[in-house]
Formats: sequence, structure tokens, C-alpha cells
Amino acid sequence: MKVRDVMSTDVVAIEPTAGLKEAARKMIEAGVSGLPVLDPDGKVVGIITEADFVEAEADRAWGNERRRLLATVFGERKPREGTLVADAMSRNPICIDMDSDISEAARKMSQHGVKRLPVVDPEGRLEGIVSRADIVAAFARPDSVIADEIRHDVVERILLLDPSVVDVDVVDGIATVSGTVPNRSDARILVELVHRLEGVIAVRSDDLGWEFDDTRMPS
Repeated sequence: MKVRDVMSTDVVAIEPTAGLKEAARKMIEAGVSGLPVLDPDGKVVGIITEADFVEAEADRAWGNERRRLLATVFGERKPREGTLVADAMSRNPICIDMDSDISEAARKMSQHGVKRLPVVDPEGRLEGIVSRADIVAAFARPDSVIADEIRHDVVERILLLDPSVVDVDVVDGIATVSGTVPNRSDARILVELVHRLEGVIAVRSDDLGWEFDDTRMPS
């Protein structure tokens, strides 16, 4: 399954020159905990999250020179003083493209300790956003629902075959498909389409073999 299958495309974003108050208002109104930050060309230049607000507020509270001296001596990050999104945002955020597997998105989130990834085109322009919740939701679909979708949406409606000719079994998101199809091309198409379904972690078929019967070709 690809990022494009689970990402949100109706994304609320903000520009780096906006105020932190505006960013907070947008987050509250949209019910999100982070906003991608875009330049005038729509390219992602940062991301601002609830954690950045907390950190920015803590920076302003540091105030006294003793704390600033300790920060210098022990190598702590210099406090941020600004009130703009550009002053508080995390720069150079980890991004992903829409054709990546969701397993790659999950790996990036885990590796970098983030909850969301901006989805960008080759020029870095925002196309959507994928969150941990999107990935969890994709994997949480019941096996019975996935199996029914394979039989009726993929086998019957797309390949125009009798669903009884293909054996389908789904356990913990792993789909096993075999049976009788017109030719090897149909088998490959079937496997590829099943791979793209939400909730499918893997597809087993090559090791089971197929039977081919060109009399089953759709008329």
C-alpha cells in the first residue's frame, strides 16, 4: 500500500511569516497538532507542532542571565526569542513522496521520532500529509472486510471474473490468493491490486501457483 492511499490531501498549512497566535488558531480550528510551513511557491520549509509552541514559551520564560550562562557553558540550544512561525518551527522536516510504501513512512516516523510527514512532489511542493493515525487506520481494517473487497471489488468488478474462481484468505492483514484465472498477466494484476488495498500488509501467491484457463476471459 502506498502513501497516496492513506494520506490527507485537505491540509491546513501556514507561511513562515505568520504569527504564532495565527498558527495556534489554525491548529485549534482544524483539530490538528501540527502544520506544514510553506514558502510562496508551496514548498515545505518547515513544520510547526504543539511541541514547538511549548518550547517557544519555555524559551521566553528562561529570562535570567544565570540560566543563559549555564546554557552556554553546557552547550544547550540558544533560546528562541521570536513570535513568528519562522522563529519556532522545525526546519528541514522529514518528508516523503506519495509513491512510497506506508511501511517506509512508518519507518521514517519511528527513526526520527515524528508523528506526521509532509508528502511532497519531486520539487518539494506539498501534496498532502500522512500521520501515524493514517497508518494505524490502514492496518486496522478487519480481515473479513479486506477479503470481501478482494473478491468483489478486485476479482469481480475490475478483472470481471467470477469471484468463486479465486480462493482468498486474509489473516492479520496478510492476503493469500490462488485459483484459476485466464493467464499469468491476470494473476500479476490481481496480486498488484491486492497489494494496494488498505490494510494489506503482504500478499502470498507466487509460492502457491495458479491455474490458467483462457475460457474464463471476460466476454
